[in-house]
Amino acid sequence: MNETELWSKCVAFHGHECGGLTIGFKAALYAMKLLDLKHSEDEETVCISENDACGVDAVQVMLGCSAGKGNLLFHLTGKQAFSFYNRKDGRSVRLVLRPKPEGMTREQTFAYYQKTAPEKLFDVKEPRLELPEEAQIFDSYVCEVCGESAASNWIRIQNGRKVCVDCYKTYDRFHV
Repeated sequence: MNETELWSKCVAFHGHECGGLTIGFKAALYAMKLLDLKHSEDEETVCISENDACGVDAVQVMLGCSAGKGNLLFHLTGKQAFSFYNRKDGRSVRLVLRPKPEGMTREQTFAYYQKTAPEKLFDVKEPRLELPEEAQIFDSYVCEVCGESAASNWIRIQNGRKVCVDCYKTYDRFHV
């Protein structure tokens, strides 16, 4: 699939064209080039996004990273930065968006991101986080307060009962 077709798929998934989607599109293109990545059927490719903005949609479409598969993770810092990992060969990269020229309108910003090569848009750095382990499947338990089922790693014991995090009451002697 060529870049024009990939872009069209990203726009269709996201719902509209915008600068934010373009950032994720260019980051995914660059990661594909740097790490020899393809669309991930399982967890071969992992992305840790430092934002939950529009660009994440392009990463999902292009690289097959998704929260449901466990290969799209969020480490929210508010930065336009993405760490990509290739599980097959252990290589990884963190792409950090460089500041755009000042004084641009929204339309000018979109055009700038569209026409600028990924190599000019991003600083290439070492990831700050190690490659996460593959996603695990956990047993589920029924919360003894609300009756809803939750994965065992999200269950807390309170007063001898299994309780989900929504029903769990944090103990804090300073804020009673």
